Parts: sequence; structure tokens; C-alpha cells
Amino acid sequence: MRRRQFLATIGAGAAAAAIAKPAIAQSSPEIKWRLTSSFPKSLDTLWGGAETFCKAVSEATDGKFQIQPFAAGEIVPGLQAADAVTNGSVEMAQTASYYYVGKDPTFALASAVPFGLNTRMQNSWLYQHGGSKLMDEFYSKFKFVAFPAGNTTCQMGGWYRKEIKDLADLKGMKMRIAGLAGQVLSKLGVVPQQIAGGEIYAALEKGTVDAAEWVGPYDDEKLGFQKVAPFYYYPGWWEGSTSIHHFVNIDKWNSLPKSYQQVIRSASDTANMTMTAKYDAENPGAIKRLVASGAQLRAYPQPVLDACFKASNEVYADISANNPAFKKIYDNMVAFRNDEYLWWQVAEYAYDSYMIRARTRS
Repeated sequence: MRRRQFLATIGAGAAAAAIAKPAIAQSSPEIKWRLTSSFPKSLDTLWGGAETFCKAVSEATDGKFQIQPFAAGEIVPGLQAADAVTNGSVEMAQTASYYYVGKDPTFALASAVPFGLNTRMQNSWLYQHGGSKLMDEFYSKFKFVAFPAGNTTCQMGGWYRKEIKDLADLKGMKMRIAGLAGQVLSKLGVVPQQIAGGEIYAALEKGTVDAAEWVGPYDDEKLGFQKVAPFYYYPGWWEGSTSIHHFVNIDKWNSLPKSYQQVIRSASDTANMTMTAKYDAENPGAIKRLVASGAQLRAYPQPVLDACFKASNEVYADISANNPAFKKIYDNMVAFRNDEYLWWQVAEYAYDSYMIRARTRS
């Protein structure tokens, strides 16, 4: 009798285990996704963010959630990454939101706008002040959600074949620049040009363009611009910071277990921090090497910066008058920026300004 009871108990336990096992497996399913990037593998810091992210997702799930990254052009061209997510061709993308201002200028606000936020402010606005929530409301009509996944930090102001001494030097200048910055500079007489990154050097060398912006010292060094356009201007007022994002198809996102959604958030945070840290680590050495090889650093004259600032505000006013989504998010961002600078002028700016001067005495 006891033997029968024992066997019955074992049988009941086995049955319970059989019922529980699928529930456990269901919470950690094996999933394979594809990520298309807007960046080539040669830009190792930008592309490296995608590799960092995919590795972190795999390690956090013991290999059950695999996301394979593809460089620009391997699935779709870099500037079609958002479309591929919207139409479900891929589950997600690594891209810069401002690449899609042709669809709607509101896209730029998540990434970079002229005289916008610096890197730490950008992260703070996105994570803590509702920036990501506001952008996701906007992104919903394109069927994706987004997560900060990197930042280039403040970019440089571009390479020029001749010096910029005053506003008159901008008149008629052909410059490789796009997006809202192109709209701003066109108000000052610049003729914006759309040229792919791999074609910029030849365009500068032949005089097809008179100037070009790219990223910053670490990425610019790879392209050798100082040989054909020696004047290297700063600051990059159109990109005080540039956020990179992961766009995730909303249906695919909603189908994930909550634990995997958190993994994507956390792995995106890792990519965001790692990319920023690498640019901060690599840019100092790169700018030293660029200057040693012929680059001539120049600061934009104050009147030029003032004119660009004024023109930027005019562009924002024009867009806001006809685009309620842009106005709502832009007004939120500007209010945040102005409050932040009240604090920065007391602490961060005061400290950095002193240390910049003091470092030569140490």
C-alpha cells in the first residue's frame, strides 16, 4: 500500500513538473532578431555600439535572445534603417533619429539640433525629463519605440578650404551638411550639399564643395580631410551632442517577455555609456595627430555664431508654427536646457573653465 502511495506521489510530482516546465521555458524563449545599422564597420565607435549591445543582450539571457547586427548596406542602405523597422523587414535598427528629418523635422529633436543640448543634458532630458516619452509618442505613428544607445559627444564645426573671418565668407559657400543645420546655414547664404561620407574627400579635393562637416577628431582622422581642407573649425554648434538610438518595431517589442524588454533597455544603456566614453578617450589623441599633420584649428568668430543662433531660432519658429508635435517637444527641451545652464554656469562651467586655464600650470 505504501509502495502504491509512493508511486502515486512521484507520479503527481512528475505531472506537476511537466506542467511547470513550459511556463518556465515560456518566460525565457529562444528568440533571434536582426538589427540593421546606419553605420559602416569602418566607423568602429558607432558600429561598435551595435556590437556592444548585441553581446550584452546575449550574455544577459544565456544566449537565448540573439540579435545579429548588420552594417549599413548589408540589409538596407543606412538611411533606410527606420523604414525597415516600420515595415517589419527587421526587428530593430541602430541609427541617428535626425537622419529622417525629411519625413518630419521632429525626428531631429531626439538626436541633435543646432544650439541644442550638450551630451549630459541630452541624456538627462531623455531619461529624466520626459524626452524619451515625448519622442515615443511621436514615433508611435511610425510603429516603433526608441532607446538611447550612444552619443558622439560635441562634434566639430567642419573642414574648410579657406578661413571664415566674417559672415561674408559664408555667402555662396557650398558645404556638405544636411538636416536642420542645412536650413539654418542656407539663411546665411550657404548652399547645403548632400554627399555620402565616402565621397566627401574627393568633393573637397576637386572643389565640388568648399567645406564639409563629419563627426569629430577620431572619426574625421580616418578620412584625411586636413590634406584638402586644412581649416578645422569649432564648436559644432549644430551638434552639441548627437544621440544614437535603437528603434524597435512596436509589435515585436510588445511580443517580448517583460524580462527581455528590460534586457534591451539595459543593454542600450550600456551601449550609450560605452560609446560616449570611447569618444571622450579617443578624441584628444586624434586632435593632436590632426594638428601635427597639418590641420589648423580655428574658433568660429563670435559674429558668425551669433548669426547662426539667430537663424536657428527663426527656423524653429517657422517649423513650430506649422508642426504641433515639433513645437511641443522643442519647447520642452528648450525650457530644460535653460534651467540646466543656470546650474552649469555655477558648477560645471565654472570648474571646467578654471581647470582649462590651470592645467598649463600643473
